[in-house]
Amino acid sequence: METASETNIREVLARQYRAPLEMLREAVAACPEALWLDSSYPNRFWHIAYHALFYTHMYLHPCLPDFRPWAKHRPDYQFLGPLPWPPHERPKIDAAYGKAEVLEFHGICREEVDARVRTADLDAPSGFFWLPFNKLELQLYNIRHVQHHAGQLIDRLRTEGNIAVAWVPAV
Repeated sequence: METASETNIREVLARQYRAPLEMLREAVAACPEALWLDSSYPNRFWHIAYHALFYTHMYLHPCLPDFRPWAKHRPDYQFLGPLPWPPHERPKIDAAYGKAEVLEFHGICREEVDARVRTADLDAPSGFFWLPFNKLELQLYNIRHVQHHAGQLIDRLRTEGNIAVAWVPAV
């Protein structure tokens, strides 16, 4: 039986997931098409948004063997730099995801947060061999990852288009 504090932790985690995800959604929705595809940055706007959502989605799963990528996933599109295994080549990223596709994927991630945070065994190992901590710490790691990339994109919007995205305290 789950204690009241464990229930509270799950509610807090879900709220803290939803806040940066909402900020990411608002950044994606506000992004002008020219900035969405702008190749003057090492990683295009759409690619950072997709990367953040891919890992949010993956790390919400119990473990790597249970993970099934989004139906529209393209191989290696989750990587922002060279592949993490030898010979560390850069992935071939040729076709951008459209804003509607990224927003669709965002909705799936949002639903996953609501479904999976409630049932995750927070004391279990992360489920990902490269992350040597428990599921509770994985949730915090994942939230920080989303916020990091949301912040990158929000800064890019402000710098390039004087477009503001408001802080979301909790959702």
